Amino acid sequence: MFSYKYPRPAYTVDIIIIQSGKVLLIKRAHPPYEGKWALPGGFMDMDETPEQAAIRELEEETGVIVKSLKQFRTYGAIDRDPRHRTISTVYYAVLDDKLSITPKAGDDAAEAEWFSLNKLPVLAFDHGVILEEFREFIG
Repeated sequence: MFSYKYPRPAYTVDIIIIQSGKVLLIKRAHPPYEGKWALPGGFMDMDETPEQAAIRELEEETGVIVKSLKQFRTYGAIDRDPRHRTISTVYYAVLDDKLSITPKAGDDAAEAEWFSLNKLPVLAFDHGVILEEFREFIG
């Protein structure tokens, strides 16, 4: 493993899960933004791909299991995370409206709930911007 003398950003994934016009959000259990709503997501482990990290984080935080996700966009504003420089790739899936999925909060999530894409709570990080751009993307 290489060791570098210059600083490097942290790499995270965020996940957009849509069903019946609603998006799955988690209430953060820890700082930063403790108690605020956010997309499920988190840091990638060294032994996984970004998509594997997204699938793992989604299951850990919401109990929702998916086999694959599609990549949406990567976000890297310098101040998007108050802890340090963080770059995040956002993945998404649109679930069949006929499925009955009840999320169960776990890991870093205090709660997990479905919210209308047209009536979102105040969101942590830049997740409001991400979902606004995603709404435009899906038309």
